[in-house]
Amino acid sequence: MDHWEEIRKLVEERRADRIAGRITTLDAAARKEVASRLPGLLKELRGRSDRWDDSLVRRGSALRVAGAGTLGGAAAVASWLYRRDFAPQWAGPDNDVNLVLAVIADRPAAWRADLAQRLALRTRAADDRGMTLALTLLRETGVEPPAHDPLVAGWVSRRPARLAADPLLGHLLPRLFEAQGVGRALRGERNPREGWLAALTGLAETGRVERETLVEGCLRRFLLGGTANDLRFFVNLHEALDPSPGEAARHADDYLRLLAASPGPVATLAVRRLRGCDLAAADLAEAWDCLLFRQERTLVRAGLAWLDRSVRRDPALAVVIAAPLARAFAAESVEIQVKAVELALAHADAMGEEGRAVVREAAAQLAPHLAERAAAALGDAPGDGVTPVLAVFAPPPLPEPRERSRALPPPPASAGELADLLERRDDSWQSWERLLAGFVTLVVRDREAVTAALRPWLLGEPVWPYRGEIWERTDQWLWGAVRALVTAASGKGFCRTLMPSTDLPAPHRLLLHRAAEVMLAVGENTLPPLLLATPTHDTGHVAAAELVRRMEVVEASGARPLAADLQQALLRLPRDPDPEAAARAARLTSPAGAILAAWTRPEAEVTLDRPREQGETGPTPVITAAPTGLPLADLMFRASRRRDGDGHLDWWPSTLPSHREVAAAHLVPYALVGSWGTRTVRLEQARDLVRAEGPVGEAFSTVLARTLGDPRTSEAADVLVEAATRDGLPVAEIGRQAGVLVAAGRIKVADLTATLDTAARLGAHESVWRIAAAALPTLLPAPGERSRTGLAGFVTLAATVAGWCGARGEIPQVRDLTARRGGSVLLREVRALHDLLTTEKG
Repeated sequence: MDHWEEIRKLVEERRADRIAGRITTLDAAARKEVASRLPGLLKELRGRSDRWDDSLVRRGSALRVAGAGTLGGAAAVASWLYRRDFAPQWAGPDNDVNLVLAVIADRPAAWRADLAQRLALRTRAADDRGMTLALTLLRETGVEPPAHDPLVAGWVSRRPARLAADPLLGHLLPRLFEAQGVGRALRGERNPREGWLAALTGLAETGRVERETLVEGCLRRFLLGGTANDLRFFVNLHEALDPSPGEAARHADDYLRLLAASPGPVATLAVRRLRGCDLAAADLAEAWDCLLFRQERTLVRAGLAWLDRSVRRDPALAVVIAAPLARAFAAESVEIQVKAVELALAHADAMGEEGRAVVREAAAQLAPHLAERAAAALGDAPGDGVTPVLAVFAPPPLPEPRERSRALPPPPASAGELADLLERRDDSWQSWERLLAGFVTLVVRDREAVTAALRPWLLGEPVWPYRGEIWERTDQWLWGAVRALVTAASGKGFCRTLMPSTDLPAPHRLLLHRAAEVMLAVGENTLPPLLLATPTHDTGHVAAAELVRRMEVVEASGARPLAADLQQALLRLPRDPDPEAAARAARLTSPAGAILAAWTRPEAEVTLDRPREQGETGPTPVITAAPTGLPLADLMFRASRRRDGDGHLDWWPSTLPSHREVAAAHLVPYALVGSWGTRTVRLEQARDLVRAEGPVGEAFSTVLARTLGDPRTSEAADVLVEAATRDGLPVAEIGRQAGVLVAAGRIKVADLTATLDTAARLGAHESVWRIAAAALPTLLPAPGERSRTGLAGFVTLAATVAGWCGARGEIPQVRDLTARRGGSVLLREVRALHDLLTTEKG
């Protein structure tokens, strides 16, 4: 057997180790011949593997080693090693690095250095599968690494074993504080005694690296900016280094620059270091002004505490606190406003007339009873004897209701548009529905054009394993549909093993069934000319007249609609009847048309079962509805008790746009923070529920209350305002559920207060008052209980909106609390609220 036939046989047998040993024995002519024949072998193998298997990928290592040892130029080897055909990015780390290094060991040093540089520049991410080979070659050759951010991120993604002796340390350490991707790669490093934190601080302790270099590097990275996740490692490193007051003083200007706009953890460490420095009055005023202007309540509270302690220690500083306190008066949090007013009153005498004037002017932004308290204590400005009247904020009226739904853009109309949408698709259900509808229609219309347009995309997408695994995302099934189209492989035999178990929540299962049936219909060439369930509006609804028209088109073609698609379409019909569409539906002749004509919207009752045993995570939804006889539709009216399936959670409301209480019931398990490690409901789902149709109750109120108390959701107030503009908002139930979530530790009082305060100032003050009034009985402490953090601010907000609404009527729990002894801030605010509610209007 000649050397080529032997290499070819070893490739077929996937014996990369034996190929490496054989190539090292070949002379230059034999290597050249092997190199010339490898492209032909690759083409042959690619043709054979054009099925639902990964035989070419499994021969990748053998092909890589053969090419690395025989191809001539470094550029050719670099390209060969990471061809997508047999070494795709998604196949995991290389497992043949040592074999590749062995077959290139006899190459000239300059050639190997050139290859090292080329491989380094080809990396695109910290976990790039070529990263290990690139780093190893750079170390072996001693060549200076290129200035390439992914290379630095890949370097830090490896364990820092023997870092002091790493030849790359001197080159890459300075870039560690500049390269993008390093922070993401190291964001999980938190223990200062392990990993990169321990390695870097160890270098500083031994003098291998100057402490000042690392401290300056952290500050330089902070000043470059970034998200909290990107900067988390550098925060941890800075704190592990623990700069002394003297070291911090040398960088006081940098710490001051970080206070205004840096992410919260960075600003927090800057506050900690600055408080140990001896700052001038002007610098202190700047620091307090920056902190009290921020949105994070923890930072504002830290700024107020710093200000208070500093002025108590040195009363002369009171002359510079007026402007920072005026900033705090404009805070969204009523709790912060209360604290700022108390500090202004405590230091009013020392701040001087000019400072008091600044505070008096800013008091116009306060709630009425706080403004009156400030005016009474700060006194009138001297002058013409006229007492200034503080402007009292008047909330605006509710805005006009937003149009409930808007038309969605049509699906792509050509194969080119389809390929473009596929390439730039996002994670929204709107994009998915347009893509699926366009794919089905265009495949039926011109299968060859769509095949040609989508073939390049298929080559760039991951080959998901299918043996022994499941597909839980719609894009996996879409990939299967495109592969079935391009390769004429049905995939029917794999569908049963690919489909997840029946334990997934119903909306998730419905989405997967719709995607799976498209894949199967492509392979069997049984696609209908169009889909029925593609929404016509951004709520997820399908207009009745359009659904009937689509069914007429399907009937005229002689095709059968897809089963899951038909059931989803029925669930998306609007609640308002369309007599003309109903009359047309009665004339349909197919079995599917008869189902559409006879469809009656099911009415469901939703209740929440509260946990009876300690350790249960929260309420369990129970949905009761008469069966429709359609399996997937009936499934949607049964609640899942599992909380470990949250695929496409943002899409769920669009599957039941006329049954929002049922849609909310499916979301209730995800309204619990940290529930079984799954995602939680977010603003998008709450907004979609507000714009959907149907009755609302406990489930809807739980989801909305959870959103109102989410500190990550800055626009939750807008959702409440929009909901308040529509009839039937269950404000009292929302308040009760908010109280339950606070009591269960799922949301914080301060976060809820901030959102409600914003909503009230946008015109929803009447709804906010009713929510607050319903929440107070649960939130107020029972005898012997400690009050919750932030509760005084919530009561202050309740009093403020009650005043704006002219609300009256005693709340028993508020009345009972006023009888307790004490002069705490909470008791003062509760008494003020009780006095307001029990005073006759005058």
